[in-house]
Amino acid sequence: MFSISPVQAMNFDGRSIYIKRDDLLHADFSGNKARKFYHFLHHDYSHVTQLVASGSAQANSLYSLSVLAKLQGWKFDYYVSHINTFLLQHPQGNYAAAIQNGANIIDVSHLADAENLQGMHLDDAMQYIVSSHPNYTDKNQLLFIPEGGRCGYAETGITQLATEIIQWAQDRRLNELMVFLPSGTGTTAAYLNKQVIQQLTQLSLTEVFAIEVLTCSTVGGDKYLRQQFSQLVDEIYFPRIINDGHKYHFGKLSQRCFDMWKTVCQSGIEFELLYDPVGFLVLQHYLNSQAVSATNVLYIHQGGALGNKTMLPRYQRKFPHSV
Repeated sequence: MFSISPVQAMNFDGRSIYIKRDDLLHADFSGNKARKFYHFLHHDYSHVTQLVASGSAQANSLYSLSVLAKLQGWKFDYYVSHINTFLLQHPQGNYAAAIQNGANIIDVSHLADAENLQGMHLDDAMQYIVSSHPNYTDKNQLLFIPEGGRCGYAETGITQLATEIIQWAQDRRLNELMVFLPSGTGTTAAYLNKQVIQQLTQLSLTEVFAIEVLTCSTVGGDKYLRQQFSQLVDEIYFPRIINDGHKYHFGKLSQRCFDMWKTVCQSGIEFELLYDPVGFLVLQHYLNSQAVSATNVLYIHQGGALGNKTMLPRYQRKFPHSV
């Protein structure tokens, strides 16, 4: 269903880097969500009638999962911890697009048994809901995908991403390559690093190509990200986490992030406003550090620009003189 995503050169902070354009994989399955949900499009799930997932009301995964459910003819229930009043009254972005695709978006605080869920993290609340909800009694017909697509199924599509990167490096004779991507749950980074290591070993190329996967945390800090890795892969496959010394709060508007977003978008490539600004700020700091010599850098564009429809107006309201 997906062709090989192109690689494009981009000037960044006075040097040329490469952008892996996974945002161009598919019109509806953007970036890392296309990789994570690839498995469900290429395996037999004819027994499934109901898809259940969770996350935020503007998550990229919400929209991608709504497309998946629509293509497969599945009912789709998506649970969120909160939907703000403005979004309810003025549906837009991923939220509006998912509703148009038939998604049933449910605020857990409005459930009849909401008292039983008070104080629970959304992941824990989902375990309770899936196990006790009367609509989900037939588990054979139910497909539950954890928040952000953090599950073993995601490795199928990310395996293909690793293959594409290795082949591209071979074609360009890049013996050293640093692959960088910002992380939320860390699923893409963890499986990508695992697959790069395993595939280079299987091809007997470890002595020829040095390909390292680096990432940074955009949610919860570096410790949280390592905890996420540990649920997916052995420690030997943990990608290297870098940072710039700043504490970023996911979804919080930042002048530094807005300025960086505008800078990288001058390349003609539209990046998204949640993960990419943090990613480029951390990458800039890392590349400018004395410890880093000249190297080839491949930045993974993980899509998500649809979310800019809601994020950009927020930035424009908060920083009107920066537009």
